[in-house]
Amino acid sequence: MDRYAVIGNPVAHSKSPLIHQAFARETGQSMTYERLLAPLDAFVATARRFAAEGGKGLNVTVPFKLEAYAMATLRSSRAEEARACNTLVWRDDQWYADNTDGMGLMRDLTHNLKQSLTGCDVLVLGAGGAAHGIVGPLLAKSPRNLVVVNRTERRAKDLAASFAQQGPIQAFSSAQLDGRQFHLVINATSIGINADVPESLWPQRPFAPGSLAYDLVYADTPTPFLCWASRHAAERTADGLGMLIEQAAESFALWRGVRPQTSPLFAMLRPGA
Repeated sequence: MDRYAVIGNPVAHSKSPLIHQAFARETGQSMTYERLLAPLDAFVATARRFAAEGGKGLNVTVPFKLEAYAMATLRSSRAEEARACNTLVWRDDQWYADNTDGMGLMRDLTHNLKQSLTGCDVLVLGAGGAAHGIVGPLLAKSPRNLVVVNRTERRAKDLAASFAQQGPIQAFSSAQLDGRQFHLVINATSIGINADVPESLWPQRPFAPGSLAYDLVYADTPTPFLCWASRHAAERTADGLGMLIEQAAESFALWRGVRPQTSPLFAMLRPGA
């Protein structure tokens, strides 16, 4: 059977195998899907070995999305725009890179969560591979303003500069956020993925009335970011499970040529929610 995997570090928590196995059953595809832990200094070697052993495609998670983009010799326009890759397809003895993160997030926000983006103020925390994949699609929805903040301010400025022609985007320092409020605050960092974090790492009360706090990280219990957001006036919170499901369906379509239904996955992965 054709072999696929999610590659990352850490990766043991990933629900991607459950999702793609369900997609395969639904669409009648003959394939396997596994978790692939790559050492932090050996992503390229791990991906190449997977292909040499017959692997057909990879989902790429933290912290390798920028490295996956650099490794690929063929790239989609979405990957080129993001300069980051979350989906790899083995084609003609080389890796083809795509990025389905932005599409997955937009579908979860607008279709599943009914969140309007037009005319909204949006704050993105983080400037790594995950942020690169979502900024372009967010700007395409015509927000009033999109602000990027990162612990290393230079990376935020570089990200904002690379998307400056696509819409109103700015890079702020943490101090510049004082007194500013946003309708949508997205955590695109990996802070808190493994443990709780001090509240000093988050901006002070950035939530406008009716705001949504969205964490690209997902977990079976509320993430540290979402716990903090609930205590600081965010009206709604959501983690990245919906984005994961929606981007996975797009990846699956790239690999297998058929797009599966996503709605049954929510009930399977969050029964009773």
